[in-house]
Amino acid sequence: MKRLSSSLNYGQMKNGDIEFSFIMPEALTKWKFMALAHTKDAAFATSTKEIITQKDLMVQPNAPRFLREGDRMELSTKVVNLFDKEITGTAELQLFDAATNQPVDGWFKNSIPSQFFTVAAGQSEAVMFPIEVPYRFNKALVWRIVAKAGAFSDGEENALPVLTNRMLVTETMPLPMRGTGTKNFTFDKLLNSGSSSTLQHHALTVEYTSNPAWYAVQALPYLMEYPYECAEQTWNRYYANSLATYIANSTPKIKQVFEQWKIKDTAALMSNLQKNQELKAILLEETPWVLEAENEAQQKKNIALLFDLVRMSEQLSSAYDKLKQMQSPNGGFVWFTGGPDDRYITQYIVTGIGHLKKLKAVAEGQSMNIASILNTAIPYLDRKITEDYNNLIKYKVNLKTYTPDYTIIQYLYMRSFFPEFEIAGNKKAYEYFRSRMQQTWVGQSKYMQGMAALALYRTGDTKTPAAILKSLKETSISNEELGMYWKDQRYGWFWYEMPIETHSLMIEAFQEAGKDTKAVDDLRTWLLKNKQTNNWKTTKATAEACYALLLQGTNWLSSEPVITINLDNMVISSNDNKTEAGTGHFKKTIDGDKVNPQMGKVTVKVEETQTPPAGGRGAVGASWGGVYWQYFEDLDKITPASTPLKLSKKLFVEKNSDRGPVITPVNDGDVLKVGDKIKVRVELRVDRDMEYVHMKDMRASALEPVNVLSSYKWQGGLGYYESTKDASTNFFFSNLRKGTYVFEYPLFVTHKGNFSNGITTIQCMYAPEFTSHSEGVRITVE
Repeated sequence: MKRLSSSLNYGQMKNGDIEFSFIMPEALTKWKFMALAHTKDAAFATSTKEIITQKDLMVQPNAPRFLREGDRMELSTKVVNLFDKEITGTAELQLFDAATNQPVDGWFKNSIPSQFFTVAAGQSEAVMFPIEVPYRFNKALVWRIVAKAGAFSDGEENALPVLTNRMLVTETMPLPMRGTGTKNFTFDKLLNSGSSSTLQHHALTVEYTSNPAWYAVQALPYLMEYPYECAEQTWNRYYANSLATYIANSTPKIKQVFEQWKIKDTAALMSNLQKNQELKAILLEETPWVLEAENEAQQKKNIALLFDLVRMSEQLSSAYDKLKQMQSPNGGFVWFTGGPDDRYITQYIVTGIGHLKKLKAVAEGQSMNIASILNTAIPYLDRKITEDYNNLIKYKVNLKTYTPDYTIIQYLYMRSFFPEFEIAGNKKAYEYFRSRMQQTWVGQSKYMQGMAALALYRTGDTKTPAAILKSLKETSISNEELGMYWKDQRYGWFWYEMPIETHSLMIEAFQEAGKDTKAVDDLRTWLLKNKQTNNWKTTKATAEACYALLLQGTNWLSSEPVITINLDNMVISSNDNKTEAGTGHFKKTIDGDKVNPQMGKVTVKVEETQTPPAGGRGAVGASWGGVYWQYFEDLDKITPASTPLKLSKKLFVEKNSDRGPVITPVNDGDVLKVGDKIKVRVELRVDRDMEYVHMKDMRASALEPVNVLSSYKWQGGLGYYESTKDASTNFFFSNLRKGTYVFEYPLFVTHKGNFSNGITTIQCMYAPEFTSHSEGVRITVE
């Protein structure tokens, strides 16, 4: 804020024998002066004084933080009289273009630029200047208010940003497909766009990924790059290298794809957060997730190192040496070197070895190393199960009603991989726990039911696993787009409460014990769709998901489907556009002058180039894409839109009553008053788990936020970062789980007039095809 008078620049203050002289800032306010004086022999004294900088005649403008095109408002200022007599004078408002310093009073309809005032002694009076913000003036505005009364005057000036009332809106329509076939989509917002006279097309972008199973391959380097030297992550380095060796040797084409990613298709190795910046509502650099994007990009770039066959062999030996050092003489693994042996970690590592053994993916030259681990680890775990049984006897637990816990079921699942190993210790303990698992599986979690089905199936029981899988299928949800999943899978604090690991195990169960290829592919589809909007966070989840996606069910990696997309009469084909190696991703942008409403009729055709293998729907799995329509429109004419994300925004007036605060909705035509407390309520519905989601809630220039400090917040089990800006409030969700959420925050009305209140937008930064926004509204204040 710049004052137009310099009479207060110099100040003096005296405290005892000490006199201070100083330069004062050009501001009318109260200052707290603190001084410290000391001598060479460490004697000291302090002084604290309050200083008030003021003038006998002062103007104190109340300008908003910003303006929008089309706003009508009364710019107010307070004239303060500190004389001991009444004064009369004039207050004048002057408006200038900040770029040219030319007057723009006429543009802003500043029809009463000079107004008279009379202020009693020691009192203040408000002066109002009605203005209208013209359209097509969206740059900085300088305002200047000067008050004069006789020989005295005071003034202030400052710059004020004028925001455009037009917004680049991105409407999206996901294009999910399953297998081969043709599907019609209707982009209603684009079809109906001809009804608005102010709408201007900017661009229409179509992108499609024909084989997203390769995203699981791109996740593998994460397993070898995790920074901690604990047994679980050391094992996963070994596991990732073993899987990579197996995958690279399974078909020559895979090796070719890796080489293309390294040399030509470098964009394939970018983080999903870094892609499609032009289609996102906020730059990555403006979010809290810059570091996550850099980390994911680096992990993907390391894929070339992971699939270097020479390096693989060295890494396997290195990981084995570290792992072997973490195995105690009794056979158990410690979590970190120096700690006690950990039963869960031991069972987890031995189960991973079982996966590699079942796939015949134990690398050449590693069989002896693996055998040396198993020869002590399995007997160690057998002894632990015997201890459990002995404790039941010792503490007189009712053996007829006992239900096995998670660790015991994990043991039985692990043990089913190794029938060639004789049970060390009391075989009766093993038989007892196995029989109890047969009889009590109904009360177990989904994760434990999957383990029980596999453990029992591998040990000769076919009836119980069939009943378990039937129950799992009956309680599942099947969706054409999302595949097959369970509604009640939530993240928890314990190892047995992890949705990705649970879902990956289900794929293994339906593949091996159920021989149900369709269910397996439906389950894999959900896992892929989860990867579309989420970054698998842990080495454990990534390892299990990669195993389930890449090495179960039909072979999706070898698929090369041809994609044909029709937009009215325009045909976009994967054969005519450069596609990314492996994923088959391609993108085409149509300029705004070539976009017409009929392009809202979209047809997607997926066909396989090779003969589908016998016994299935073909090698083509789930594929997906999106249509992004970008256009300019007036904020108050924007209509609501929804995808799997749905937004609604409502304003309420909050007033105090005898019973406490009462809120009343603000409807069309309602008039607000200066000083009203407004409660903003944004309701968000999301139909699937997502990560890295940004929500931006705009507000009118007449509304002033109460929460001005940015901070991390927690409500209803959801953590998020809230950041208040001059023209909007931003919400950043690192993890957004399926469900309905309500956000509220307070504002105060500060100016009279008619204002655009903007819209609320939300977008998944990881998958920008999932975006939504509320409708635009205007508010009136009198």
